[in-house]
Amino acid sequence: MPLPSAHDVALAAERRTAARLLLAHPLVTSTGPHSDTFPLIRRHADWLAQRFQQVFGYRLLVEASYARLFKAGLGPGSGHRLERPSTGTPFTPRTYAYLALALSVLVTAPEQLLLSQLVADLRAAAVDAGIEITDTGRQAERRTLAAALRQLVDWGVLVETEGQVTAVAEERAGEALLTVDRDIARAVVAGPLAQSRDGADLVRRAADPGFGGPRTYVRRRLVETPVVHLDDLTDAEREWLRTRQRREAQAFSELLGLEAEIRAEGIALIDTDDDLTDLHLPGTGTVAQAALLLVERLVDRLRPEDPGHPAVGGRLVIGVPVPDGLLPGLLDELIEEYGRRGAWQRGHLEDRDGFLAAVLDRLVRMRLMAPAGPVRADGHGVPEGYEETAADGRSVTDVSGARGQDRAAGGWILLAAAARYATTVAVGPRTAQSSTDDPAEEPPR
Repeated sequence: MPLPSAHDVALAAERRTAARLLLAHPLVTSTGPHSDTFPLIRRHADWLAQRFQQVFGYRLLVEASYARLFKAGLGPGSGHRLERPSTGTPFTPRTYAYLALALSVLVTAPEQLLLSQLVADLRAAAVDAGIEITDTGRQAERRTLAAALRQLVDWGVLVETEGQVTAVAEERAGEALLTVDRDIARAVVAGPLAQSRDGADLVRRAADPGFGGPRTYVRRRLVETPVVHLDDLTDAEREWLRTRQRREAQAFSELLGLEAEIRAEGIALIDTDDDLTDLHLPGTGTVAQAALLLVERLVDRLRPEDPGHPAVGGRLVIGVPVPDGLLPGLLDELIEEYGRRGAWQRGHLEDRDGFLAAVLDRLVRMRLMAPAGPVRADGHGVPEGYEETAADGRSVTDVSGARGQDRAAGGWILLAAAARYATTVAVGPRTAQSSTDDPAEEPPR
């Protein structure tokens, strides 16, 4: 087989760069923070559109000033939340409501309008939709509204021609002149709003892979989540993955530069460049440090004995229950050992319950822990009429009881992927120099 030419290698690299950017940032504008890569998306628009449709069932729209990859959902509990950039605080339902109301106004707004007019139109839209809006004279409410409008600026829906949208949060609300990009405003929403009865129905419909069925859903799950455990999938999805996992690993490597780590409990796609995730562990900050230390101790205490794969007579262990009371106790230990000398944030140290909730949230989003309850293998979150069972009655990996508890019960589950963060100790051989100078063994590395 002839080696690829330099032109082919460069072409593949350009397409991979553009595809990775769109996956990480589904809305890219010609004047935004990724404007330097936008020409690559334009140059390879047809190829990218075809590949995203074939592989993931995603639609790609590329215009002169922006590109929008319309992703689909993955079902309940699998969304990627918006956060305030300055604090990392997740958007509240109220912030999302303001965001949706603002978009409903801006799709038909004039090219330019005043901030005060936008706020007035937004409140009128809330009345029409039957949504109660608290008096925006309250400071907390003004900050919430400002966060929603700031997000629209970041997306390129609004341009601050004069002044800033954060003026709405000031004690005496200031003014600003805004320029509206109606095309981008129309392209923001990706879900099937018109067909959905309510929010829960929208989540279910958005997760429907359509004609692609199990193939499309599994590929989406692999690329959009840190790890896919087998009971995150239905029987049909597990059977498809079992027969295709090696070929899919090669395809993901070529398309996106991701390497597959295949285990008995599931699969993770590893990004060696570490830029396709919005969440990092290990990471910086008090919550990330505590999360890493906590998961290490949980793995050390709860590691199951003799796990294996049913195909070779083993016992599949995807998760183990966390005993009641263990989590608060371990966090208290970590605070005493590391918190004060590690300069952890005082607010977290003074609010132990809130601190633990933030740490667990980080671990859940990393798919290292999960609240006990039904999973997709039980039919949880599966759209109506979706293919759940393997064709022709094929035998698939049995995942019943793989989380070691009654799935209807409460509590927490430590998932198999957490073992990647367990502490390992490697003792290197003593060098001639060390054996001469110091008879003790080298310290663990």
